[in-house]
Amino acid sequence: MIKVIIDTDTAGDDTIAILTALHNFDVLGITITGGNVDFNQQIDNALYTTQVVGKTDIPVYPGYSGPIFGNTEQEHTTVEDVHGSDGMGDSFFPKPERSAEAAHAIDFIIDTINENPGEVSLLAIAPLTNIAMAIKKDPGITEKIEHLYIMGGTNNALGNIVPAAEYNFYVDPEAAKLVLQSGIEMTMVGWDMCTDYSLMFDEEHDEIESFGTAGAQFFKDVNKVVKKFNKEVHKLNGTTHPDTLLVAIAADERIMEKSNKYYVDVETKGELTRGYSLVDINGRLGKDPNVRVCEKVDRDLFKEHLYDVLKDIK
Repeated sequence: MIKVIIDTDTAGDDTIAILTALHNFDVLGITITGGNVDFNQQIDNALYTTQVVGKTDIPVYPGYSGPIFGNTEQEHTTVEDVHGSDGMGDSFFPKPERSAEAAHAIDFIIDTINENPGEVSLLAIAPLTNIAMAIKKDPGITEKIEHLYIMGGTNNALGNIVPAAEYNFYVDPEAAKLVLQSGIEMTMVGWDMCTDYSLMFDEEHDEIESFGTAGAQFFKDVNKVVKKFNKEVHKLNGTTHPDTLLVAIAADERIMEKSNKYYVDVETKGELTRGYSLVDINGRLGKDPNVRVCEKVDRDLFKEHLYDVLKDIK
């Protein structure tokens, strides 16, 4: 079984992505990055999610709660309006039965990769702060990571937090830039892939509810707020599942019907475009491609994977 570390800002779809990873991989640990909601709430959400599937032996490590260059003018951007005040669809689940580990996330990432060179892939479904800081602390890990799967950015498409940028890159573009330029073999699944292929519509929510499993109930609970938000703000008639799509592709690359390697970079200074991911499709910059970018998804196969996960959690 492939070994992975999940780096997450646990809310909503992150939780379903974690369940998908636990279904498909040998998950060595979950690391928490500042992102969607209050940092301590994210830790609780990750711990609770492992309980849902009965895998309470998976360690959870707190990492950095904000971007690598803190902005003194405003607090880190969280999105409770998307996921609910608890990040879980305002379901307010009980407190988890256990606590997070004492060790820091980046030390866990560094130690695990060094102890398993060439064997560990990273599933990055959050701002890239922890991974960037791990690289800064031990640059040697870049040659030892099997593969880095990133949910982030867009491929010349509309963002989700501002028009020019996707949330994970927007809140810490310096971290994203560092990671993208690190030389690690990586795959990027952007927000555009999510809006094109990962939407679960009302009839699919009905299908999922009909499973009658604990997994199906959990899916329904955590998606209550985002369903309403998507209809009102993004004009999308369904729930979005970017993180789950990323993990599903890592588990079965047949889901990624089309991809190409391009030069990708991130804007860190733009007045209107901070966090924008530049994907140089036509090679106009003359730089070597550094990122495999997902361009088309087999939605039916993705849905099949998601349904299998939710049916399996009794």
